[in-house]
Amino acid sequence: MLGLIRPVPVTFAEAETLIEEDGHGEADGNPDGLARVYVSPEVDGWTLVIGPWCDPCDGERGDEVLRLCTELSARYGRAQAYYYGWQGDGSAWLIAERGNVLRRYCATGEDNDALSTLGEPLPLERARREQLGLSPTWDEGTRDDEAEDEWKGAAFDLAPEIAAALGTSPLTLTADTPVHGTGVLALTPARTGLGSDAAATVVEAGPAT
Repeated sequence: MLGLIRPVPVTFAEAETLIEEDGHGEADGNPDGLARVYVSPEVDGWTLVIGPWCDPCDGERGDEVLRLCTELSARYGRAQAYYYGWQGDGSAWLIAERGNVLRRYCATGEDNDALSTLGEPLPLERARREQLGLSPTWDEGTRDDEAEDEWKGAAFDLAPEIAAALGTSPLTLTADTPVHGTGVLALTPARTGLGSDAAATVVEAGPAT
């Protein structure tokens, strides 16, 4: 469904090194990091697809990631895409269920963040805003209001927490996580050969329940 080709088995450790290189533009022949992704074995009932190609709020890839998540969720029940910048570069999340997009939200500090917003706030978003003393619902047109500064800061780090709450986050995997199958490194339709922080960008597709 994703159009990936030439899968090569790799370990988690090998994949982490390669995808990190992609995210920093350090990989030969893959300067934008879009040429390949890591497809994990089934981990705790989910499959993780990791790499910059999965960024739900990328200016060039966002619409395609939205389409893919919608189609994956129609087939498997749930699909999610995340971006997380390790060095304070923000967060983004896209949640789809049974062919419908429930939420897309970007908190990266970019001017077009508000234009990317879709759906209603997730329960975790509402809860975090209430903890900050803010209204659980808000208008994206007030993003520049000083009262929203605390939320902007909190949202920058929220993607891993949402991923863990709604599915499986790659940042919470342990030796005890149930694993079935073999992970592979695969080429994306964006490139035919090999030569942002990528390590935490993830699309998750789980079996229908």
